[in-house]
Amino acid sequence: MTLAVLHVSQPTTEGVGRHVRDAVADQTARGWRVTVASPPDEELVAYVRARGAMHAPWSARRTPSPRALAETRALRRIVDVADPDVVHLHSSKAGLAGRLAIRGLRPTLFTPHAWSFLHGGRTTRALALRWERHAARWTKTIICVSESERALGVDHRIDATMIVVRNAVDLDRYAPLPDARRREVRGRIAVGDAPTAICVGRLVEQKGQDLLVGAWPAVRSRVPDAQLLLVGEGPERDALLARRVDGVHLLGARTDVPELLAASDLAVLASRWEGMSYVLLEAIACGTAVVATDVAGVREVLEGVPSSVVPPDDAPALAAAVASTLADPAVARRASEGARARARAFDRRRWGEQLAAITEAAVRTP
Repeated sequence: MTLAVLHVSQPTTEGVGRHVRDAVADQTARGWRVTVASPPDEELVAYVRARGAMHAPWSARRTPSPRALAETRALRRIVDVADPDVVHLHSSKAGLAGRLAIRGLRPTLFTPHAWSFLHGGRTTRALALRWERHAARWTKTIICVSESERALGVDHRIDATMIVVRNAVDLDRYAPLPDARRREVRGRIAVGDAPTAICVGRLVEQKGQDLLVGAWPAVRSRVPDAQLLLVGEGPERDALLARRVDGVHLLGARTDVPELLAASDLAVLASRWEGMSYVLLEAIACGTAVVATDVAGVREVLEGVPSSVVPPDDAPALAAAVASTLADPAVARRASEGARARARAFDRRRWGEQLAAITEAAVRTP
């Protein structure tokens, strides 16, 4: 079946952006006519066009704002021009504007990438939940990126067809490094033989880097030469820099994340909420030990992998788990041995087949 698909995304980077890129690559390879509507991010636009897809600029802010009505109208015009068989909405902002614009008149898929009602103040969370329950009537299928994300939707009485298509990883790009190459990468970032942890993600409240940096002095009290690499950019950068914590290095946005993950002794996911973390998948694909907070998707990913899972927002527990892993190389080795094998369950090729089947079914079924 040859389809015309419109992907709508805000944001355009991090896990959501990666998800959209993977969908574009898979679906254009199938001969489908693919369009992406998003803010005009240069890297995303170049990627989309390089794969023979089209990009429609959609000037939408990441968070709700008084411009929401104008953003919805603009998206309705994009839908009319693109004339897709299926519209696939990614994350809460696109889920809001897209379902208001389309109102079920075209087959509509929605991937939350972490439910909107998981963050914000009490009133914001309550309003987001009411919206998700209401908008479900205009959604053919909600595609959850983890079983725990689906369970959250069911528990919160969102009445829609929900199917799990777990996030996936490119096992060729994310892989362990030979020892010589690993030493070279560690030399490049000047950590040498010091026990080194890495945290990759946008520098925002959700990802919990503030919690991890706050816990780092406790880590170094047990492992004095422990180093922490923070990879990513975001609005919390200045606040993190201002803390001036010994052993913490803000590396900014990097193009060598696969090598940095594989060269580190430990990957830390300190998030306060997630759908299913791509970085977690990438870490286990690189054979890197993991410490993670107990947010959606984590236990699914780490099933059978020796690892430490701690409560979200618990700095002492996070510090203890990180220090224990960095202090004992044998712990990291055991985790590494099981991690790469587990990653095979999240091979990106299988993910593409699942997503294509759901997209085709959206057109076939009334």
